[in-house]
Order: sequence, then C-alpha cells, then structure tokens
Amino acid sequence: MPGLHTTLAQGPPRGNLSKGLQKLRETILQNGIPGSSDGMSDLRIYIWLVLLSAPPTPTDRYLDLVRQGPSPSYAKIRDDTFRTFSSDPLFRRRVTENSLTRVLNAVSWMLHDAHEAHVNGWMSPPSIGSRAPPSFTGSPPPSSAPMHSHPRTSNGARSPEVLRTGMVPQDSLSDAGMSSSAHGGQDTAAVGYVQGMNVLAAPFCYAARSEVQAFTAFNTFLKTQIPGYVRGGSMEGVHKGTKLVDRILEVVDFKLAQHLQERHLSAAIWAFGPVLTCCASVPPLPEVLSLWDFYMAYGAHLNLVCIVAQLVLIRDDLLKSARPNDILRQLPSLNAQAIKSMAVSFLGRIPDDLYAEIVSHAQ
Repeated sequence: MPGLHTTLAQGPPRGNLSKGLQKLRETILQNGIPGSSDGMSDLRIYIWLVLLSAPPTPTDRYLDLVRQGPSPSYAKIRDDTFRTFSSDPLFRRRVTENSLTRVLNAVSWMLHDAHEAHVNGWMSPPSIGSRAPPSFTGSPPPSSAPMHSHPRTSNGARSPEVLRTGMVPQDSLSDAGMSSSAHGGQDTAAVGYVQGMNVLAAPFCYAARSEVQAFTAFNTFLKTQIPGYVRGGSMEGVHKGTKLVDRILEVVDFKLAQHLQERHLSAAIWAFGPVLTCCASVPPLPEVLSLWDFYMAYGAHLNLVCIVAQLVLIRDDLLKSARPNDILRQLPSLNAQAIKSMAVSFLGRIPDDLYAEIVSHAQ
C-alpha cells in the first residue's frame, strides 16, 4: 500500500489537510493498515499519531517525567502491570513490564500535574497534545461539519464522512480532559490512573517504535477520546457506555436484547471490561490492533457499536443457550474485519439522538 507511505512522508496531496485525512480514514476503513501476522506494522504508530493529532514529544520531556520517580499512582500501576497480557507471548516478547510501567507512570504524572494546575488556578502545564505543528498531524477544523449531523448515503447508512465528524476536536478539551466548558460549566474531578489503564496502554506500547511514541499516543488518546473513562476514578463514561450498549442492541437486534434482559444480563454485568479497554481485553492482540485502526480513524466511541456487533455475530449461540452468561463471561476471539463490517452496517439504523450520546459518552 505505497499510498500510505507516500502520504506520511510527503503530507496530503496539494497540502489539503482535510481531504488528506478523509482519504486516510477511508483507506483504513476499506483496507486496514498493512502488517504482519503478529500485528506488527512499520506504519501503524505513525498513522495513529496523525489521526490523534499528536505532535511529537521531545525525548527530554519524557525523560524528565521518568526522572520524577514514582507518581502518586505508582503503587496501583505496579499492582496491574505484572498481569498485563501475561499469557500473550507476542506482547511479552516485545514489551517489558518496566517499559509499560514507565509509560503509565509518566502519563500519571502528566495527569496529576494538569489536575494540580486546574485545582490551584495555575496556568496549565505544557501538554504534548495542546497544539499540533503545521503538518499532516491535525484534525479538520470543527467547523467543517456539525459534530452531530448524520447525513446518510443512498442506502440509508451513515457514510464514512459522518464517522469522521464524530471525532472530538483535540483543542476542545483541556490539558487533562477537564475543561469546565466541555462538561456543562461544572468543575470536574481529577483525571488519574484507574485500573484498566494498563490494558489500554498495552496496544500503544506494542505498536510503538519507542516508549516516547507510546507515551505520546496513549496520553493523547486518554485526553481526547476517553477522558470520561478515567476522570476522578468514578469511571462515569464507562458506566454510560455500558448503558448505551444495551440501547444499541435493542435498536439493532431486539430479540437478542430481550433474551439477555430476561436473564438479567445487562451490559453492566458483562461489557464493563470491553467498554473500559476499548476491547483490548479481548484477544488476540493483532485483531485488537486492527480494530483500533478503525477507532483511531473514526473515534473510540464506535467501540460501543463494535461490542454490539460482536454479540450479533454470536447471536445464534446466545439465543440457544440457557446460560448465555457462560458465553459472555469471556467474549469469543476478535475478528476485526467482521466486527467492523457489521458495526458500519448498524450505523444507519441508530437514531440521531442516540448516536449523539454515543459520540459524547466518554467526554
């Protein structure tokens, strides 16, 4: 796929950033990002950084965070890192526990420092995601299309363009995802380390060529895509997400939704992990990376639709089972292409008001 190599090296054709990003997203939707059977790709981390509008972090900046030593969340981090993908030989061969710990601790320091500045009314500390250089690393201006407009194609489905407009502009959030204007003018609690962030960080560490890249991508992803998942430790966005999974399932497969409801299997019981980790907790890792290519292109909010797609793919097994909880306790191995295709087919059936809630639930 030489087009992706050329675009990353030279920037969008004729310098048209908006059209270049749109084409990049459509290419990912149709063809994915090329890689080996173990999920490794020379392009993936760079494409993710572009789609996240994440400017480079100076190595010295990352080293300064590492030299600060244990963050206030360090003990929690160490409790989690040793078991992160502990049975996955691909991950263990490439990412050490020490490396994952350093990335998580550095991000924890960033979030802690930003929160301290917010609480004390100081000027926000420098953020790796506060601005993007004038290159192929920015998002289209938010005025390019309304965030919650949902034009459909001739067959009634949402087009890739409307998926793009579901992205949240990076500069709409504060350094720690705590902007009062982004949350109804109310002060919000701290953004900090919560259990599950280790699993979220793992794909970045695996895909990146360096710890600095993993740190940059992960920190930006938390701040722009899912700040509501980690804010204040309450995981409010995750709880909203599980409720939305139930509502999406009712829209696209009422029979299956009713079957689960009759057995008191709301998504809060079985989908908390897949929502919190954007399905990174569901193996295999190469399929997680492929699914995340889709999320980076069009927004992590689509994870909710993809979780529902996973259910519908196994609906016959669930409907036949007298104990569907035994199946839902550990979702079947991911098939990223099948999940993406089914999720996209659902979008035209989701009402606009529900889709707007899906887009904003993690903010």
